[in-house]
Amino acid sequence: MANSDNLLNDKERSFLLQLARNVISKISVGESVESQDYYSDTLSSKLGVFVTLHKNDELRGCIGFVEGIRPLQDAVIEMAQSAAFNDPRFAPVTSDEVDDLELEISVLSPIEEVKNIDEIVIGKHGLIIEQGFYKGLLLPQVATENHWDRTEFLQHTCRKSGLQINAWQEKNTKIYFFSAEIFSE
Repeated sequence: MANSDNLLNDKERSFLLQLARNVISKISVGESVESQDYYSDTLSSKLGVFVTLHKNDELRGCIGFVEGIRPLQDAVIEMAQSAAFNDPRFAPVTSDEVDDLELEISVLSPIEEVKNIDEIVIGKHGLIIEQGFYKGLLLPQVATENHWDRTEFLQHTCRKSGLQINAWQEKNTKIYFFSAEIFSE
């Protein structure tokens, strides 16, 4: 389940998924996670990343970095831990749940400001909407999973930002988009 513009190869994707699962598994039983050498040069690159957890096809946690502020491998370790144990929407994952989790990783391209909403491609782009102190993000797969059109995607991103659903049409609202390489177990 990866996009056509792949930054990562199959071995790197498999490594990151196994790394995320190992982090969650170890922390759930109180073990510490040891740092390790970078698997590849690509995994030492600073890229934005989200780690999403599902259990029984329901969201169980999702946290990430929009921008590349840490090497990808380190960011996956941190975001796997955060998605499992620090997502404020959910109770921390227990050791009994680890085997039931389905992991998904989204590696993000750099963000770009949208000049014309016709540039937004459902299934390819994720959105960020920002107005003053309000800011929200939805990953590309959210629009596809919910069968939203472009307008609905913009409205739901506004809602996620804490804004009125049509705030995307206001002059002081900034809209950004990005693509993501999405892969799962």
